[in-house]
Amino acid sequence: MSYGSQDPWSVGRSAAAVGAEYDLGLRAFMLRVYNYMASGLALTGITAWLAAETGFYLQIAHTPLIYVVMFAPFILVMVLGFRIQKMSFGGAQATFWAYSALMGLSLAGIFLVFTHTSIALTFFITAATFLGMSLYGYTTKADLTKMGSFMMMGLIGIILASLVNMFFHSSGLQFVISVIGVIVFTGLTAWDTQRIKEQYDYVAGYDGQTVGKTAIMGALTLYLDFINLFMLLLQFFGQRRD
Repeated sequence: MSYGSQDPWSVGRSAAAVGAEYDLGLRAFMLRVYNYMASGLALTGITAWLAAETGFYLQIAHTPLIYVVMFAPFILVMVLGFRIQKMSFGGAQATFWAYSALMGLSLAGIFLVFTHTSIALTFFITAATFLGMSLYGYTTKADLTKMGSFMMMGLIGIILASLVNMFFHSSGLQFVISVIGVIVFTGLTAWDTQRIKEQYDYVAGYDGQTVGKTAIMGALTLYLDFINLFMLLLQFFGQRRD
């Protein structure tokens, strides 16, 4: 049968089937990203709480080990960012879990500074904000590239201002940094979600390990957005212990 005599309805059904398969794959990919991210956050929270409650954090807080705890997560992020393509899928997973646990250990101090109630309240506020913006980034048809570029410039500004404030210890500047930071990471959540969604187009046809490692990097990106947003909001909603 020649191409011109093909049944147009069969062609239409084929295209619809391809579209449905793509949508199913995309949803599975994004669900995998969110599952990794949520699991990482859970591990971070549990580790932070245990380190504070058992006194382990206080034991290392005034020793050189605390510097290892502080800088190790940064090193692991660099490892994942630059080496993940050469790592095995299992190695990438292990690095992500190690990073999440070390982040929890480094954040354990918040349980000693703020009340548990205010930490929980801030977490739920952060979760609601994150879910709303991530859903927007996933569903919107608008291209968020320009907004993302603007937010990245804002992030650079926040980092530079924070470095300056390490010397001046200005409460006013810290307040401005926190306000701008909340805006920046709220916007980055939507942009990063859209970028991760678009990345599926590039890896959909690859092997399972490549897709899995891409999901881990997506989860790490959203994890960082969530953690930074949480820490900034804690400056506003956190109630200090007496």
